[in-house]
Amino acid sequence: MIRKFIGVAFVALMATGSAWAADVKPAIVYGTGGKFDKSFNEAGFNGSEKFKTETGIDYKDFEPQNDTQGEQAIRNFAKRGYNPVVALSFAWTDAVAKVSKEFPETQFVLVDSVVDAPNVRSVVFAEDEGSYLVGVLAGLKSESKKVGFVGGMDIPLIRKFGCGYVQGAKAAGATDVFQNMTGTTGAAWNDPVRGGELAKSQIDQGADVIYAAAGATGLGVLQTAVDAGKLGIGVDSNQNHLHPGKILTSMVKRVDVAVFNAYADVKEGKFTAGTQALGLKEGGVDWALDDNNKPLVTDEMKAAVEKAKADIISGTVKVHDYMSDEKCPG
Repeated sequence: MIRKFIGVAFVALMATGSAWAADVKPAIVYGTGGKFDKSFNEAGFNGSEKFKTETGIDYKDFEPQNDTQGEQAIRNFAKRGYNPVVALSFAWTDAVAKVSKEFPETQFVLVDSVVDAPNVRSVVFAEDEGSYLVGVLAGLKSESKKVGFVGGMDIPLIRKFGCGYVQGAKAAGATDVFQNMTGTTGAAWNDPVRGGELAKSQIDQGADVIYAAAGATGLGVLQTAVDAGKLGIGVDSNQNHLHPGKILTSMVKRVDVAVFNAYADVKEGKFTAGTQALGLKEGGVDWALDDNNKPLVTDEMKAAVEKAKADIISGTVKVHDYMSDEKCPG
């Protein structure tokens, strides 16, 4: 009798496990800058690909051209039983707030913004901390002591990048930090021509290191800096390889890890809602050093940026957060 019970229980457990595994059906909706922006969206794609490679579980993705398409895609994925559904942009905040209520059994992940709901994980990053570090490198490397920043869409999140950069650059001796935003709509993430024009304007004013936080628009910023014999700084993904020896560093934002972890947590039954804040201490942001930019970074520069990193983690240096107070020092 006992053996029979154990056998029935084992079969039931296996059936439950199979049903549970079938619920792991990942989907991701990118921001409007395009999947292969070499930056933010592509980091999400890379995290998805890593999960697929390691688990054999495929995913679906969608590249919206506008905000309406984004909400439609999030809803359609939920309707078709995808879980989790990753919304890769602050632009999908309202959509996630709305759709997560319509599909309470679906688990959603929102990157770069916060929705307080029992089935939503919100992942935000301390971009200002990572930007402070690349600002230190810019200030130390600059010969003119004038550096630049080109942002994408003019929103508080991108101003946060710029504010951290200003603080780091000025702490390292920069006298001027020129800042420009590309636009006020989603199109600002995918306009490399305009990005190049803004970079040229800053170079004409004396900037010799320019940081781009602008999605695919940043590709135009980096190309223009390189063409003018100046240095660029990449963002989100490690972009050092785009122009070897011409990109001083990249502010790496581990969107790939956030996406991979979301898929894995659902697969393993460990998904939690709430807000995850990832800064230097958590390994959520950092600066990139590899064979492509090693010749540009002296031992003294490396020591200085690593000290700044340690000081931020310990609290000795406090980076002003533009999202909490829009009065950026410097």
